[in-house]
Amino acid sequence: MKNFITLGALVISLALIIYLYFRLSAAERDLAQAKRHVADCEQVTFQLQNQLTAQNRAKAAAAGQPVPGEQE
Repeated sequence: MKNFITLGALVISLALIIYLYFRLSAAERDLAQAKRHVADCEQVTFQLQNQLTAQNRAKAAAAGQPVPGEQE
C-alpha cells in the first residue's frame, strides 16, 4: 500500500511538471509574439513621425515660415 501512495505521488508530480512545462512554453511563445508586435508598432510610429515631420516642413515652407528643424 505504501508503494502505491509513493507511485501515485510520483505520477501526480510528473503530471504537474508536464502541465507547468506546457504552460511555460505557451507563455514564452506569447511573450515572443508580444515583443514582435511592440517592435512593429515602434517601426510604424517612427514612420508616421517622419511623415508628420515632412508634412509640417512642407506646410511651413509653403507659408514662408522658418522650416522646423533646420537652421535659418
